[in-house]
Amino acid sequence: MIPDKIYFKNRDVAAYRLIDVLPMDKMKLEEWLVISASYGGYPIAKIIAKELDATPDIMFSRKIYAPNNEECEVAIVTESEEVVIHEELVKAFDISLDFVFSKSRYIFQNELSSCVNKYRKGKKLDNFHNKNVLLIDEGLNTSLTMMACIKTAINLGAKSVSVATPILPTASICTIESIADDLYYVKNLDHFITIDFYYDELETITYEQIKKDKG
Repeated sequence: MIPDKIYFKNRDVAAYRLIDVLPMDKMKLEEWLVISASYGGYPIAKIIAKELDATPDIMFSRKIYAPNNEECEVAIVTESEEVVIHEELVKAFDISLDFVFSKSRYIFQNELSSCVNKYRKGKKLDNFHNKNVLLIDEGLNTSLTMMACIKTAINLGAKSVSVATPILPTASICTIESIADDLYYVKNLDHFITIDFYYDELETITYEQIKKDKG
């Protein structure tokens, strides 16, 4: 099989290609909360937020890994303590829900709360009521993080939740569309490798960089 080619030079290029598929004229008539689902998605969210005259934000989350495999993510917990579980993997590895929820509680109390305190001075993401939310990422691998972010936005009372990402696996489309109001993407692939495979340049974005950008 011939490997898929690189589709984006960097995040800036990906952002503007994503803007091309977004209904910007319609969106500019509405008020949007533009939120990145990851550190890596933040530069893209920042560019799109500027086009929509919005202020970008980020939804903090952490992965929960299988007890004996630190590369296998089995759940995601967000800063609002919403948890989304990869049910098939949890069953396959015979992982108890007690483990998942105790781990998510620990991560929430010891990592996520600290991030929120430093980034927003303790202010939580709680202004979603009756708002249109656009969740953005640099790409989707398992889609677990994005699903957790969608769930969080819905539970925080969002009027609508849309997802925009430059690239994703074809298998993720139905999953995202099942709970999001709209899904926008530049490219979908049946045989997806990893997000960074499709970018020429994809430097690591750190918490410190995002905090500095916020000022």
